[in-house]
Amino acid sequence: MKIEVNKVAQLTGHNAAIYALDKGTSEHLIFSGSVDKVIAQWDLETFQSEKFVARFPAPLYSICHIHQKQWLLAGTSIGTVHIFDLEKNEDIAILNNHTSQVFNISYSIETNCIYTSGGDGYLAIYALDTFVLIKMIKLCDEKVRHIDFNYATSEVAVAAGEGNISIFDLKTFLEKKIFVGHQLSTNVVRFSPDGKLLLTGGRDGHLNIWQVESYELIKSIPAHDWAVYDIAYSPDATLFATASRDKTLKIWDSNTFRLLEVVDRENNDGHQFSVNKLIWSAYNNYLISASDDKTIIVWEVNRNESF
Repeated sequence: MKIEVNKVAQLTGHNAAIYALDKGTSEHLIFSGSVDKVIAQWDLETFQSEKFVARFPAPLYSICHIHQKQWLLAGTSIGTVHIFDLEKNEDIAILNNHTSQVFNISYSIETNCIYTSGGDGYLAIYALDTFVLIKMIKLCDEKVRHIDFNYATSEVAVAAGEGNISIFDLKTFLEKKIFVGHQLSTNVVRFSPDGKLLLTGGRDGHLNIWQVESYELIKSIPAHDWAVYDIAYSPDATLFATASRDKTLKIWDSNTFRLLEVVDRENNDGHQFSVNKLIWSAYNNYLISASDDKTIIVWEVNRNESF
């Protein structure tokens, strides 16, 4: 299998590094959150800023769109999480339990909970409907960077700054397993869509593939020259992409883990600085990347097995 990657558009408007992306209110829309304290919504049809959503009192490190509620959650550099109602166009709650950057916000309709991870080493769990704090779990003295859900096994994976990966039961949140994922820091955890594999990226630049349930290491790939910050699967799950501080994003075969394409500044007019976040949208199969260079790039990925 070979692929062709083409740059479709470069979206500009933010005045600082962009750390956060999420899917928008329609399939062709996306949200972005930046250190400039602004969330914007972009249209993948026109490649324009569809609207200015909101400005917050501190730099943004994470966003999460809960489409079932029409809420947009924004995690800041000072540890607050703003619950912004898109219909009312206002904050309806502010969560104040973290003491430093909120690196990741996720939610689960199955458990009816919101999950936040912070630079203070804590993972927080809140009731989705009432925003009541259910539990604060101290995982490490470093940053807690990322979480992901596996509904096939009813598990949650959490990436921690000292390199460990914790696996929790989704319903009880009892810890089932803890193991060293990467040297220095584990930055991202991503379950495969079928729930059989866990892909992780670390400050060591490695992409590691783990067998779910046993969590034995299947393969460790020196994927990037610097830290890996995000992993995103294509809508059909045949490909996945990795984003790195080395200014590149790379596209891989999901079955063989073979590197198919390196997307960079020199060959693809890619990002000038660190690539921080990815979304692989079902809309036109666009792969979307956000960077320290204050821009979002939309990539068209065409697969052609007859190359």
